[in-house]
Amino acid sequence: MRRILFLALIAAILAGVVCSAQAVPPSTVLRVAAMPQAVPAPATAGQQAPAPSAPAGQAARGGGGRGFGGPPQLGPDDKPAFPDPPAGFNVKRDGIRHGELTPIEYDSKTLGTRRRMRVYTPPGYSNKKKYPVLYLLHGIGGTDEEWTISCHANVVIDNLLAEKKIKPMVLVFPDGNSSRTVADLAAATARGARVGEGGRGAADAPGQQAPAGGAALAQGARGAGAPGAGAARGGRGGMNMDAWLTPFENDLLKDIIPYIDSHYSVYTDRDHRALAGLSMGGGQTLNIGLVHPETFAYVGGFSSAPDTRQPPSTLVPDPSVPKQLKLAWLAGGNKDGLLPITQAVHAYLKENGVPHVYHVDGNAHDTTEWDNNLYLFSQRIFDNKLKK
Repeated sequence: MRRILFLALIAAILAGVVCSAQAVPPSTVLRVAAMPQAVPAPATAGQQAPAPSAPAGQAARGGGGRGFGGPPQLGPDDKPAFPDPPAGFNVKRDGIRHGELTPIEYDSKTLGTRRRMRVYTPPGYSNKKKYPVLYLLHGIGGTDEEWTISCHANVVIDNLLAEKKIKPMVLVFPDGNSSRTVADLAAATARGARVGEGGRGAADAPGQQAPAGGAALAQGARGAGAPGAGAARGGRGGMNMDAWLTPFENDLLKDIIPYIDSHYSVYTDRDHRALAGLSMGGGQTLNIGLVHPETFAYVGGFSSAPDTRQPPSTLVPDPSVPKQLKLAWLAGGNKDGLLPITQAVHAYLKENGVPHVYHVDGNAHDTTEWDNNLYLFSQRIFDNKLKK
């Protein structure tokens, strides 16, 4: 039943049936300053670098595009909490040191399969030092590579480190689809397919505006004859939505984090561990991070998708729990049809006195939004000395 309701929600959003978040008195949202609503402007090369795999001349997703589901209804809280990043913040630079990206295979005991993730270690990484860890979760159309291929996570962090704006940190990019294995990835590579849940369609390629998961998400929402009929199947043409929920949460908490803690020179306490994600990964982040303050001190949902538990009282049954976080971050673009999900979580946290950052800028459901938020979020975690 929960899966049917979940898929029905996705179908409703795809059809443009969106609701505005309830209005509540302002009291607990953390902001740097009251800023005027940003005027959307076309993306430039300095603001959002095209993805490395995008064809020449093709701009990155966003820059005036629209998230699916139609434009959201905006309220007085739906405005930026911070200025946009400076031009060139996500462009690879010569003359600075770069971190290292490594694919890691591990055995998931909770899933009984062999899986893959990617790990970024900062320039000068040494076993003689301890590092904090930021776990970054991808969207439904991607894999553990999305944050560094469609987006520019490693480049953003390299540049911030070179500018001495953040402390060195390890980044971990898990595969958010718990049903996907190393063998699945190898098989997709062998047939020359782009790997994603059901494969990425042309509309979901880097450089183009796309919904969270592209055609695959719409297909999974419609199913085959009845709501949810397409969701139980994995692989091409269907989605195992359940694989993104509790099974992944168990894999992350019981396998991935222990692996990183035991194989890398990292701090193992919650004060040095952060979780953030984009789209489907944003939903996963909120589902997991808001109720596990003993594991994560910093939680960031960027353009969170319909996998976010609904209603927010189900997502956070006890509002005292996320109050233990050092930073809760909710963000989305004012052109994104999925913004109502973030609006609803914001309204609930605000109503219940849970301190959080709420940042709504002029982007859509796109890589510009996600790079921007990584730039802003990463400077406000691990006691980096910037005002929250």
